[in-house]
Amino acid sequence: MNYRYRVYPNIAQQEQLSEWMETCKVAYNYALAEIKDWLNSRKCSIDRCSLEREYILPADLPFPSENRQLNALPKVKKVFLRLGEVPSQVLQQAIKQLHRGWETFQTRGTGFPRFKKYGQFKSLLFPQFKESPISGDTILLPKIGAIHINLHRPIPEGFAVKQVRIVKKADIWYASIAIQSDVKVPDPMPHGHPIGVDIGLEKFLATSDGKLVKPPKFFRKMQSKLKLLQGRLSRKKKRSKNYEKQRIKVARMHHTIDNTRKDFHFKQAHALCGSADMVFMEDLDYRIMAKGMLGKHMLDGGFGQFRSIVKYVCWKLGKFFAEVNSRGTSQECPECSATVKKPLKVRVHSCPECAFTTDRDVASGLVIRNRDIDLVSTDGWSGKETVCAGVLAGLGQLNLAKCRNPVREKPETLRSDS
Repeated sequence: MNYRYRVYPNIAQQEQLSEWMETCKVAYNYALAEIKDWLNSRKCSIDRCSLEREYILPADLPFPSENRQLNALPKVKKVFLRLGEVPSQVLQQAIKQLHRGWETFQTRGTGFPRFKKYGQFKSLLFPQFKESPISGDTILLPKIGAIHINLHRPIPEGFAVKQVRIVKKADIWYASIAIQSDVKVPDPMPHGHPIGVDIGLEKFLATSDGKLVKPPKFFRKMQSKLKLLQGRLSRKKKRSKNYEKQRIKVARMHHTIDNTRKDFHFKQAHALCGSADMVFMEDLDYRIMAKGMLGKHMLDGGFGQFRSIVKYVCWKLGKFFAEVNSRGTSQECPECSATVKKPLKVRVHSCPECAFTTDRDVASGLVIRNRDIDLVSTDGWSGKETVCAGVLAGLGQLNLAKCRNPVREKPETLRSDS
């Protein structure tokens, strides 16, 4: 697991960390240039090579792989003394970061690594420690010394610190500490009370239990202030001291919006896991939805991040999480499974077949829950009491005495502090 803490380096330590980041950026860009030169020297047409471009590289020159570039670092340090100021393992991680991006590009076919501009390299990874670097309220890093850390939650017993990443966001410094314990954590099994969660723009989330949460719209609320700060930034002379001060104010505002949204997501995720044992959500691709006319609102909601956080919180608390096919969840009746066509402006589900009426988003949550219950209720679960099937809408022939039906409950607001 990763624990993130706020750290407070002094002025000298901040300058040293910033200088290390720029040095790692130079090494990253140089290694990327070697890869691009090698590729360009071998992809031009053989009958017009000297007409378009000509790279004077030997034909038998091997590809600048990760091992070759890492092995060349000791020799390069003797020529460029600046590289020797950075801890060797930290510098190696910058090269490894490049090749992780290169491997991802080869697998996916998109996202070729790009050169880093000034100030775009914002983290340093210390990958190995002989013993825990945390002592009291300080964290000890090689070649930089002890840094004050706000240890707002202690490292759990039985966990060892494996690596530390120092991250700079605006002018705020964080330490992301990876901790590890040699125990096996089984995947949560289907059990207990299930809920389906439908998320959207008008209501941030609606559960099958009838609980509703209004969208907070953090970016929309702070947009006017952000616009004012960005306008002031545009009138500053680039790279001047006033420009840098104003740039940090803009970055701090973006960081505040991001932290506020993430805090809201974690609170809602814990509230969902506290009210159910199984959480079901749709398998929508929110990246595609964010490219439409409502893209700003979709990005403001952060639905993809929220689903990832819910999945993580469910794993941490031993709750079962699954995704369901999202096709037609808002056009299906959860009571009789009939198709009920309705435009987006209609916010109430009213089935002409069985006369079942409820909020449109609550009905979608019920459909999501029913679909996932059918998905996990396979022959592999026979003989195990996983869920109370009586809560499924449309299964009136089952015994409902031991189960309460959440469909009939009046919608209420899900408290974020529950």
